[in-house]
Amino acid sequence: MKVILLEPMENLGDVGEVVNVKPGYARNYLFPRGLAAPATPSNLKALEAKIRAQAKKAAERRAEAERLKEMLEPVILKIKVKAGETKIYGSVTARDVARELEAQHGIAIDPKRLDLKRPIKELGAYELVYKPHPEVPITLRVWVLNEEGKGVFLTEEGEPAPEGAEEGEAAEAPSEAREA
Repeated sequence: MKVILLEPMENLGDVGEVVNVKPGYARNYLFPRGLAAPATPSNLKALEAKIRAQAKKAAERRAEAERLKEMLEPVILKIKVKAGETKIYGSVTARDVARELEAQHGIAIDPKRLDLKRPIKELGAYELVYKPHPEVPITLRVWVLNEEGKGVFLTEEGEPAPEGAEEGEAAEAPSEAREA
């Protein structure tokens, strides 16, 4: 008997696949639990329509992610926090980054999709990865500065930039950007 899987089954296949199973297995196990539906012509047409709709929605989400990438790639987000020499009081979380991005640039993002392994606890430049779509990662440049607008930026060798260096000088091309 041919059935359409409604849930992924380890030994049978993934959602939407048409598989051949014994009639008793379908009648007594798959159908009552809502794991499969009979492969009738009407169910097959409904499945094809559902697959087309999902593909269209996926294409729209990808296009939206591409548009967002074009908007976010040139942006350098500057977050001012209370800090000592290099350590900040408290931390900068994904939620803080999303809030500041919306406040400064009017772009709303989902903080759950921001790849921040641990909160930021030091001044400096960071490159965070935002994933609005699995195929479209976006690199977001974040500068964490103290309240006066100064931060500790590293040189190419990984050493702190000279004291006299201006914010723009030391951080124009942040090769010092760290993965957070």
